[in-house]
Formats: sequence, structure tokens, C-alpha cells
Amino acid sequence: MDINRYLQEKKERVDSALERVLPKREELTLNLHKAMQHSLFAGGKRIRPILSIASFEAVGGKGERILPFACALEMIHTYSLIHDDLPAIDNDDFRRGKPTCHKVFGEAIAILAGDGLLTEAFRLMTNQPAKDHSSGNEALVLDLINEVAQAAGVLGMVGGQVVDIESEGKAVDLPTVQYIHTHKTGAMILTSVRVGAKLAGAKETLLRALTRYGESLGLAFQVADDILNVEGKAALMGKKTGSDLVKGKATYPSVLGVEESKKRSKELVEMAVDALKPLGPEADPLREIARFIIAREY
Repeated sequence: MDINRYLQEKKERVDSALERVLPKREELTLNLHKAMQHSLFAGGKRIRPILSIASFEAVGGKGERILPFACALEMIHTYSLIHDDLPAIDNDDFRRGKPTCHKVFGEAIAILAGDGLLTEAFRLMTNQPAKDHSSGNEALVLDLINEVAQAAGVLGMVGGQVVDIESEGKAVDLPTVQYIHTHKTGAMILTSVRVGAKLAGAKETLLRALTRYGESLGLAFQVADDILNVEGKAALMGKKTGSDLVKGKATYPSVLGVEESKKRSKELVEMAVDALKPLGPEADPLREIARFIIAREY
């Protein structure tokens, strides 16, 4: 399959849904709307919502039921990026080649835009059609929301971010780096896969397989990002290797080196793909997304 075409088609589907569900300009103060829109439509690949859709469809899910959850996952991801970019955390001036939210709208509005997106995500997930409530899906929706909250909160993304901040500039070991990656990034990727599968009614055997896939993919994704960041800095500085640019942040390259990290990311992708053996060709998009993760180049 053409993974680039698949990703583009799903991205357009998610973008259209996000445009529909984001509160309208007349419902918000102007700067808040602009700040939320600025970050939400800054050009991301929509990997998390696409994973939820691919997982949903891999186990037989059909229709639009997944879209509110897919959009919510992207809103939570975007909120985390807005807050990560703030001076108190990563202090980044640019995100995807564009000025970060706080550089355009100021720190106060950026914080509130992130807060708004996070809260809107949970409103969206709870705003299910009446027919879903009458058909006994309340327990499933509650379970999905609980899972997303755990992945996004202190036991997941927020907890991983704290350890990442506290580890900066220090010598850390591999278990610490793995903890950061599996919580800060991996938790939301894993949950994206599980939410799609659960919403489609995946049986326990398939849910276990998709969980193993999500665990390996989440870690592979962040390891690959670490490598891209190092190689990107090396390219900007005109160096042939990024091996001497891995100090500071707690990353796989800073602990294992660039080449060993590349080897590890490939192993993780192989584990992710192998986990999908119980599923047929309907899971090919998930397989190709895993391979796409390490095929990216700076």
C-alpha cells in the first residue's frame, strides 16, 4: 500500500473533523480562538488520531464513531506541545517551522489555549449521540475516557514530562530514558491504538496483540524522533555526524549513541509488526505506519 497517500487521506479526514468540532470564533474571545487554531492547524502529521482510526478499522470498525475520539487525541497532543514549548519547559521559539503559540500570543494566552484544548477534548469524548447512550455504550465510553485520562495525566504523559525536566543536564541511565519515552510519548500512542480497537469491539486476543503493537511503536516513535533531532542539528551545523550533539536531554542517543539507537528503533518496529500476526491485511495500515516511523529522514 502507499503509506504516504494513506496518511494524507486520513490527515485530511481528521483535519475536516477538527474544523467542525473546534468551538467557533464567535463562541470564544478572538485571541483564544486564534491561539487554539494556530497550534491545532500548524501542520502536524496527525499520527495519534490516524492510529486510532487504523486500529478501529483493523478490527472491523466502520463509520464515524471514532472521529470524536481521534480529534480528542489530537487536541490533547496539541495542548501538550503548546505547554512544552513554553519558556518554563523547553523554551522553543518555533514548532514545525512556525512561531510557537506563546511567541505569537504571549505566555498567558498560550497556557489558556492549551488548557482549552485539553478540556475540549474531554467535552468532545463525552458528547456522544443519544443513540449510543440508549444502546448501552455508556460503560465503554467511560472506559475509553478513563484510559485517555490515565495516558495523558500524571501516570502517563505529564509524569514522563516531569522526569524529562528533572533529568535535563544530568547523566541518566537507560531505564530512566525508557521511562521518560514510554510515559511522555508512548502512553498516548499506545492509548490511541487501544481506543480505536476498544471502540470497534476488539476481542481480548486482538486487544492484547494491538497493545503489544502500541507499546513497541510508542517507544520506537520517540527513539526515531531523538535520532531525527540529533541528525537535524548536525545538518544545521554542517557536521557529518550527530554523535557529539547528544548531550543535555535524556534521549536514547545520549545514552546509547546514534547508531545503536537506530538499531534499537528498527528492533522495536519489527516487534510492533510481529505483534500484528493475529490480524490480517486489514491491519496493513498499522504495519506500514510502524515502518514509516523509522523511514523518516531529516
